[in-house]
Parts: sequence; C-alpha cells; structure tokens
Amino acid sequence: MQTDVVVVGLGAFGSAALWRLAARGVNVVGIERQGIGHPFGSSHGTTRLFRVACMEHPGLTEIARKSLALWTELGERTGETYVRQTGSLNVGGPNSRPVQGARQAAADAGAPTTDLTHDELHSRFPQYNLASDDEAVWDPGAGICYAEPTVRAQVADAQRLGAKVYEHTMVTAVEVGRDAVTIRTPTLDITADQVVISTGAWLSKLAPTVTLSPRRTPLFWFQPKDPASDAFQLRNFPSFIWEFADGKGLWGHGSDEDFLVKVGLDGAERDRDVDPDELDRYIHPRKDITELSAAIADHFPELDPEPVKLMPCMVTDSLDGQFLVGRTDERVVIAGGDSGHGFKHCAGVGELLAQITTKETPYTDVSFVDPLRF
Repeated sequence: MQTDVVVVGLGAFGSAALWRLAARGVNVVGIERQGIGHPFGSSHGTTRLFRVACMEHPGLTEIARKSLALWTELGERTGETYVRQTGSLNVGGPNSRPVQGARQAAADAGAPTTDLTHDELHSRFPQYNLASDDEAVWDPGAGICYAEPTVRAQVADAQRLGAKVYEHTMVTAVEVGRDAVTIRTPTLDITADQVVISTGAWLSKLAPTVTLSPRRTPLFWFQPKDPASDAFQLRNFPSFIWEFADGKGLWGHGSDEDFLVKVGLDGAERDRDVDPDELDRYIHPRKDITELSAAIADHFPELDPEPVKLMPCMVTDSLDGQFLVGRTDERVVIAGGDSGHGFKHCAGVGELLAQITTKETPYTDVSFVDPLRF
C-alpha cells in the first residue's frame, strides 16, 4: 500500500494527529496494535484532569485552548461531551507548586482564577482535612475530560473524513529511506512520504534515539463512607491537585452518574523504566494501595480509603517533564513523553502534528516540545 502519511499508534496523541491530518484532506492511514480506546497503554481510565492555566509550562496554555476548541466543535457534531469545565482547585501551602504554579500560569495565560484563603477553602470544601497554612487557587475553566470516548471519537471522525484505520496490527519496523518511509507489519507493508510515530510507552522501540522512561501508574476509584452522602459528587468535589508539606500530594475529582471518585498519589515510588510489553498488570495491595489509602484517610476522612476499583496504566516521562512533539527526520515526526499531563492537550497536539507534517506554520511556539532539544 502507498499513502501520504502513516500514523503509528492511535492513543491520545496519535488519534488526534490522524483526525487533524484527515481534516486537511491528507491521504492518511492509522495503525493501532490494540483496539481503538483500549486499556493497555496510557489513554484509558475514564477521565483525565483538564486545565488551561498549566503550571507545567506557560506554552501549554495555547495547546489546551486549541484542544478545548477542537473538542467543542467535535462535540457539537457528535452530540457528545469531551470536556466538562466544572472548575478545579490547586491546593497547598503559599509556596507550594500547585498554588504558585497556578497563579503564574493564570497570569501568563490571562486566565481568570480566584485565590481562596485557608478559611474560605475550608468553608467551601469541608471534605478537605487541611494543614494550617493550606490555601488554594480556584480555576473555573478547568475540569475533566473523557479518555476512551475522546480517542474513539477522534478516530471515528478521521475515518469519516477519509482516513483508513488498521486495528490489532503491530508495526514491527519503521524503515526510513531516501525517497520514502516503509512501515512494516506482519500482514501489510505501507510506503509513505512521512510517518507520525505516537506509540506512547512504546515510542523508544520505534524511535530508538528518543530517551523516555515509562513507569507503571495504577489508577484508583473510591466511594464515600456514607453511601447517602453527596459530598464527593463532582458538583461538590471538583477536580483538584493538592501538595503536602513533604512534597507528596493527591490529585483527583468527584463522582458522577457513570464514574466514581478518582484519586491518585503524587510523589509515590513507582516501577520506573518498565518495558511496556512486560508491564506488571497485577495489583499488589501493600505496594500499590497502602500509601494512597493512608493519605486519603488522613486528608479526606469521610472518603472510604479502600479503593473499590483499580487498574494499571502507564506514564511515559521525558528528561525534562515536557512532551516530545516534532520532526526528528525529514520523513519522521514523533509525539510522546506525556509525563503525566498529556491527555488534556491531545487534540491541540494533534493539530500541531498535522501542521508539522504538512509543513504549515504551527499555531503556537513549539520550541519547548522540540524532540531535538536534548
């Protein structure tokens, strides 16, 4: 088969790249080793946090805004919701990264936020067992986005626009030649002008010059101790990032009709530099749950600290915690290194990948995610 562009890996970044390339009328083929919206990589687990004022880097704001605009447009066509702007709290001491980072990111982005004193935070959100100096920044434009439905919708719209998709097809090699790039699979070889490699934790296997560190990151869901309580429903317990004095912290959001309370632990020791093909998919109560449950018991005392649902996931860290999005060769564009904050940006990253591939001028500065910066 011959085509203009092949996108290898149809998770968050790849499905968006396929969609945005198809929207330009590019003859594009997408290949996914699993099914679309599968639970074996990094783009699953029902929900992800969404923020526009992004403390990780000021350049991320425009990418988040582009994602929001594209998902809003897609939702108007499909009748589905991909982002719910229910607001979000950044909680911690006055000098903590969530509080200082949110303030700086909001100032850089021109995004409206509200500072909450310790007393105001306690009054509005009594679920939190606060330290004496905890305060918060309230971001009304933040909220949650939906993982699997978004990936499926981006692929479906790409197919509507003419993209060809091969699921359950493993790419065994990407061979870059002078005149073309060849993507090999056990059943099909495809020759293309360019390839976008967006295989998440597997990126280094197909782009071996890229340095990434996949880590095992289980996801957990909880319920309140009182089944009749609405204190931890999403409308009363919006998404949050909370840093403690010791540098560790919690993140998550409340429940709704089709999902439970989701809470994760930042700063925990995790299995790092894992081989994604050999990922430990067992759950180990002492190793995986004990520290998180203790933190929940201490900081959210009305939440049952024993999870009712859990599943493995992966985060793929780059050397500096920023994405790798851009060209590494005349015929090769890559996207990866989500570093734990990628999903909210995936539609905007897909637009960048389409622009880079077609040699358009990117809608925002991409130097901070250039994969050759190292």
